[in-house]
Amino acid sequence: MKLAWKEMKKNKARFMILGSIVFLVSLLTFIISGLANGLSHDNAALIKDLPDGQFYMNEDADETYNLSKIDESTQNRIIDEENDAVAFSIQMGFVNDADDKQHSVAFATSTDSKLFENVEEGEIVLDGSLKDKGIKVGDTVTSKQLNGDFKVQGFVDQKKFGHAPVAYINMKNYQEMFHVHEMQMVFIPGMEKAQDISGLQSFSNKDFLNTIPSYSAEQMSLNMIVWFLVVISGMLFAVFFYMMNVQKIGLYGILKAIGVKTGSLFRMMWSQMLFITAMALALSVALSQGFTMFAPDGMPFNLTIETTTQLAIIFVIIGFIGATLSGIQIKKVEPLQAIQQGEV
Repeated sequence: MKLAWKEMKKNKARFMILGSIVFLVSLLTFIISGLANGLSHDNAALIKDLPDGQFYMNEDADETYNLSKIDESTQNRIIDEENDAVAFSIQMGFVNDADDKQHSVAFATSTDSKLFENVEEGEIVLDGSLKDKGIKVGDTVTSKQLNGDFKVQGFVDQKKFGHAPVAYINMKNYQEMFHVHEMQMVFIPGMEKAQDISGLQSFSNKDFLNTIPSYSAEQMSLNMIVWFLVVISGMLFAVFFYMMNVQKIGLYGILKAIGVKTGSLFRMMWSQMLFITAMALALSVALSQGFTMFAPDGMPFNLTIETTTQLAIIFVIIGFIGATLSGIQIKKVEPLQAIQQGEV
């Protein structure tokens, strides 16, 4: 450790450059990961907040909830047989406030359930984000699809679908607006293993989220960027330590000649890697956790401590692998040949 620390003090500029690059890459990774989580919640909080269970859609819907229709007799049988089972539907639409300003919403309705807001006919419960648009409890909002008005009964926190605020309405109002009588889906909470139900296809929570086109495409793109950045950080460590090791072949030869073990040289390199990574990660974690304080209003950003810890551990592992691969040449160094090269 003393040898590693002496070398870092002697070559401050080199190690500061590597630390700065690792800091920038890790900070960018944390921020993109936070955006991915934030967009995930903003896109499908209505579904993500449900407990683990099984979703059922019509087999003929081709895994598209908009095309799914659950036969009423099948729906009633499932609800009667399964505890807390609920049938629900979602459809995108618009509401107009008292100033006739249009707002995009995701209309949602369900059978009686504690998992969804239950509202009376002619009432509506909105996501809290619409408060910022000037809508208040007791206001009247309208929809061109409904012959009548909605009275705002209340607001719920963080209920989004398709990046639109959720609007809970009564089933009769939903049927009138969208000219349907069947519900789109049935959800059975707490069911770990799906049951075979004739004519229906089952989905776990994760599988159902992936059937939402905007959700799967969005998350795949952002997660791919995150993993590319992680791989790039590993390559940076490998290249940096490889170049350092090439320049120190003569030094390694002398150290081996005086009895320093190869394992000690590897431990020196690992301790340098861990020190640089720890300093860079500590700074990037602090800045990424405080990013919400100066992020633009409305930016969906959600970086949990769990996600941060997982990414930090991955960075350390990748850095360790990269440094170790670059150090394989240390094992091959022959003291006499290295000394003869004259590079000390």
